[in-house]
Amino acid sequence: MWGTISRTERKQKRRGLSVRFKLAAAFSLFTAALLLFVNIYPILVSRDMVISAKQSALQSQGSVISSSLSALEVLTAESVEQVVNLLDVAPVTRMLVTDQTGLILYDTDQDDSAVGRYGLLTEVAGALDGYAWFSCAYSHAEAAFTSRCATPVSAGGAITGAVFLYDHDQSQGEIIAGLQRNLRNMSALFGGAGLVIIFVLASTLTRRIKRLSAAMEVVRSGDYSYRIRVRGRDELAELSDEFNVLTGRLESTEEARRRFVSDASHELKTPLAAIRLLSDSIAQSDSMDGPTTREFARDIGSEADRLQRITEKLMSLTKLDSGVTVRQREPVDVKDVAERTLQLLQPLAAAQNVTIEAALAEGCVVSASADDLYQVIFNLVENGIKYNTPGGSVSLCLRREGERAVLTVSDTGIGIPPEDIDHIFERFYRVDKARSRASGGSGLGLAIVHDAVQANGGAIRVDPRQQGGTTFTVSFPLAARKGGGRP
Repeated sequence: MWGTISRTERKQKRRGLSVRFKLAAAFSLFTAALLLFVNIYPILVSRDMVISAKQSALQSQGSVISSSLSALEVLTAESVEQVVNLLDVAPVTRMLVTDQTGLILYDTDQDDSAVGRYGLLTEVAGALDGYAWFSCAYSHAEAAFTSRCATPVSAGGAITGAVFLYDHDQSQGEIIAGLQRNLRNMSALFGGAGLVIIFVLASTLTRRIKRLSAAMEVVRSGDYSYRIRVRGRDELAELSDEFNVLTGRLESTEEARRRFVSDASHELKTPLAAIRLLSDSIAQSDSMDGPTTREFARDIGSEADRLQRITEKLMSLTKLDSGVTVRQREPVDVKDVAERTLQLLQPLAAAQNVTIEAALAEGCVVSASADDLYQVIFNLVENGIKYNTPGGSVSLCLRREGERAVLTVSDTGIGIPPEDIDHIFERFYRVDKARSRASGGSGLGLAIVHDAVQANGGAIRVDPRQQGGTTFTVSFPLAARKGGGRP
């Protein structure tokens, strides 16, 4: 037992950890992807905006300088310097002006001037070929934007030189780097808090799932009285509530099963014990006379008949429980079934000095099993005869009410106490146990009636009569015609 419990606990623990891990991993991956997006997208957008702004500014500035130099037929160092000094251009890190051969004529870097040398740059070569060039890159190490722009200078339809602008902007780079640091710090803070919240929520969720799983293990072991304490209003709370409803039904079913087995055993044991006693008396007596022997034999036969009746009724209930009779439903005229049933019960009524009165309407055709209808009518009328008073009566009335066929069985018998009415359809339940046993009742007849009525889509009600006795009212929906509608 201890080994079994240990294995069960280990299984639940593995299952709980697995669910918790999967939930935490899923939320963690989602959070990581979200934080990665938050860290990358704004930086990329900001960089693109800065690069776009620099391209516009440098190309515009290069165009202004190139247009101004286009007025010169020949570019010289002195003429280029005079023109540039007259222009109000935005400061850049470095500006070069070359002639058509690539010789540098002007350089804003006074410390390391390249005037007199050739500008062997790709951008300058492209500009001398007549193309405007621009490139910009962001350096993570330096946290700076490095931009290059080259614009051709033309005069009279010929390329006379090139303007090269170089800009190393660390201030804009620092802004981007600071934004990236802030996003990284915020991501780390919110990511850590999110992971903690995720694991707390996952643990809480899996704890409730494990509690439900443990409750299932308890119920599976046979303790149907176990209930889960329902907390909250979410789906797990609804699941727990449904579990409690299910275990309540299982508990009721188990109690009914145990009671049924106990009652069935008791009912079968009584006639068996009587048969055993009578047969032992015959077998052990050497001087028993003929009349006594025949009396004992008749008693044995009576008890055997009682066993047969109980067995047949138990088989009827088993068929109803399994739904076998429902598959045999067909249009049945209730009046025909009632007339045949009353003919069979006339001898019993005559023996009990009870009168049977019938008022059966035409056209009450229902979709049901003929055998089930026979069981319903036979058991109700038989009970009305058995538990009646000498000279009493049993009335059977069949009528139509709207779209239903209504069957009423009333008797002038001993009646049913109000406290027993709610239990009379339970199996083996008997109002007067001593009188029921004397009349051969098993407590199964009304249970068969109730199950047969429900199996065929009907309804049954019991009411006490004011003049004494009981009235049972059974109704079934009328069968539809083949062409549609009711008969």
